[in-house]
Amino acid sequence: MTRDFFNTDEFTNDYLYKNYGNSSSKKSKGEMPINPNESNKPDQQEANLANIAALGTDNIPSREENIHIITIIGHIEGHMVAPPQNKSTKYEHIIPQLTAVEENPKIEGLLIILNTVGGDVEAGLAISELVNSISKPKVTLVLGGSHSIGVPLATSGDYSFIAPSGTMTIHPIRMNGLVIGVPQTFKYFSKMQDRIIDFVVRTSKVNRDEFFDLMNSTDEFANDIGTILIGKEAVEKGLINEVGGLDKALNKLKELINLNKSNQEDQPFKN
Repeated sequence: MTRDFFNTDEFTNDYLYKNYGNSSSKKSKGEMPINPNESNKPDQQEANLANIAALGTDNIPSREENIHIITIIGHIEGHMVAPPQNKSTKYEHIIPQLTAVEENPKIEGLLIILNTVGGDVEAGLAISELVNSISKPKVTLVLGGSHSIGVPLATSGDYSFIAPSGTMTIHPIRMNGLVIGVPQTFKYFSKMQDRIIDFVVRTSKVNRDEFFDLMNSTDEFANDIGTILIGKEAVEKGLINEVGGLDKALNKLKELINLNKSNQEDQPFKN
C-alpha cells in the first residue's frame, strides 16, 4: 500500500518550514498553510541584514519603489580583491542591481551617489557603460569626490550634479609608479586612455582637447600630472551639468521621469 504523504503531519510541518520559513509554529494536520503574502517581520529583518552585509544597503529594487538609489563609495574593486582595510564597491554587486533596475517595471528612475577615489579601470568603465545604456532616467550626484575612473561614472547619467565642495581628479592611466618599460605597454595604456576619453566626451559637454589638457597638466601635482576640479569648476569645464545636492538631484530625476512618461504616452499617437 502506498503511503498518503500529503495527509501526514510530516508533510504539513516540514513542507511549511521549508517553503514558508516558519520554524516556530508547528501546523497540525488539516490546517491551512501560512499565507506567503503576509509580512513576516523577523524574516524581513534577516533579509535586510543580509542585504546590508552583502551590498552595503538594504535598498535593493523592489516592486514598491519607483526610484532606486545606488551608492558607489571608496575603491572600485574589479578583477583583483582590494585590501581588507579599504572601503570598496564591488562591481559584481553593482552590475546585478543595474540589471534589476532595467528589468523591474516598477522602477522608473535611478539615482547614483558617488564618493569614490577610483580604482579598477575596466570595472569602472563597465559600470559606466551599463549605467549609460539603461533606458530609464538616471541622475548622478558627486558628493565628497569622484576621482580617476569615477569621472566617467559621474558623466554616465542623463544629468549630473556635484556638491559645492565635491572634487574630481583627472589624470592619465598608469600602473603603480611612473615608469612605462616597453613600447607595447605604452600603446596598451594609450588605447585604454582613449576609451575613457571617448566615453567622457560622449556623455558630457567637455571638449576633447581641453579634457586631454586637464589630464596632462603639470601645475597641480608635485610628483604627478593631472588636474583637480572643485564644485563649479567641473561645471565650467563641461564635465558636470550643475552644482547641487540631494534635493536638486531628486527633483531633476522626478522631472525626467515625468518627461519620460509623457513621451511614452505620446508615442502611440506618433505611430
